[in-house]
Amino acid sequence: MVPHYFSTKNRNKIPPFQIEKMKLWNLNGLKTKQIKLFIIIFFTGFVIWGWERAPRSSILILKPDPLSIFHPADPTFVHQHPASDEDFPNEETFAQPVNKHEKILASPPFDSALTTRPFEIRNDTAEMSPQNKKGCNYGKGEWVADEKRPLYSGFRCKRFLSDGWACRLTQRPDFSYEKFRWKPEGCEMPDFDANSFLKRMQNKTIAYVGDSLGRQMFQSMMCMLTADVTADVIDIGKTFGFTQPSGSKRPNGWAYNFPSTNTTILYYWSSTLCDLEPIKKSDPLTRFAMHLDRPPAFLNQNLRKFDVLVVNTGHHWNRGKINANKWDMYINGKPNNDKKLALMWKAKNFTIHSVVKWLDNELVNLPNIRVFLRTISPRHFFNGEWDSGGQCDNNNPLSKGNLVISEFSEDSDAEGAVRGTRVRLLDITGLSRLRDEGHISKYSVNNAVKGVQDCLHWCLPGVPDTWNEILAAQL
Repeated sequence: MVPHYFSTKNRNKIPPFQIEKMKLWNLNGLKTKQIKLFIIIFFTGFVIWGWERAPRSSILILKPDPLSIFHPADPTFVHQHPASDEDFPNEETFAQPVNKHEKILASPPFDSALTTRPFEIRNDTAEMSPQNKKGCNYGKGEWVADEKRPLYSGFRCKRFLSDGWACRLTQRPDFSYEKFRWKPEGCEMPDFDANSFLKRMQNKTIAYVGDSLGRQMFQSMMCMLTADVTADVIDIGKTFGFTQPSGSKRPNGWAYNFPSTNTTILYYWSSTLCDLEPIKKSDPLTRFAMHLDRPPAFLNQNLRKFDVLVVNTGHHWNRGKINANKWDMYINGKPNNDKKLALMWKAKNFTIHSVVKWLDNELVNLPNIRVFLRTISPRHFFNGEWDSGGQCDNNNPLSKGNLVISEFSEDSDAEGAVRGTRVRLLDITGLSRLRDEGHISKYSVNNAVKGVQDCLHWCLPGVPDTWNEILAAQL
């Protein structure tokens, strides 16, 4: 239809320049409507795409938790205890993650002359990250009620379980957090059976290397294996050179053997997965070289003795702990002069990639060893940090929901580090984030400080038992 002001009757009454102006106005108006419509369609499509791509850990829209992998460290904090003492409240926030993983500048300077041994555990290829392989994604699923839980008694596992982590020995009045099990989506995770597991692990050694959360996983496994097993358990820590360093409250590791199946379970303390060595051995007050591109010497010396290895790091990567422990970052055997790499989150990511790369290279000659990088365990401090009134005294299980629906790990740094390697991902971050009621909270036994809650470590029995069930299922 021709607009009325362009009709033949009116055209002669309007100056030519005004006709052209009205034409242009009408054209621009039409273009404006089209542009607005295009913007609306584009924005709507972008929002839908972002919603589908974004990780979701619950059926609810959650308020972001102060996960240690998402927050920078507090530079004012100074860790007052020796490096081997990890008890809360000396845990602190971790550094901010990097979205693009740092390229490893140099491979660790270690030679490999290791032999292989027969091993019956399933031998999958490692061309892709475990999260992207076909099959079961154990990090995706739901928490379901299970009255048959827990898997062991916090009262009867005193030999292996630290008093401060055995919440049944504290004044805590509620234990509903013990009555849940993890159910992965689309695959079966068999109930854990200690006798069956020990038979499968006959003549095998399972090693945990990491920080205090790794030690919790180790203690959990020892309690799970001795819940219904009457066989003797022998302390063989001296075999691996475990000693109690001067000034430390505990040894640098533990190792136990089950003679009935000759199965060994051990833990070695390495909070950063870096090799540490004194700069001046003759000086009792010496500082220590923290080699970001070298795995702990313990790993280099003992890797060929292991059949299963689980490594983790995370909560010790902050300036306060590194300075207090007199650790100086080193690269290629020399002090690090790269200011970018001196940033905590970059140093942490560099180290994780370096350790994984070293392990991947070693596994070429040790194809029967199963190596897992465990993702970071989330913290749940609400309304403050550990030293500023932060709390986690919720006693309502699964108040945030019970589902993890993302195909990807919440710990993207760890997931990216293992991608394309022979090292597998043990993804526990998302499922653990839903269990804030499972922390020790205000019911500490040892080193309790008034007003301070432990929202980092977990009650045992508790969430770390699930980590071991997932490990057992992947074996």
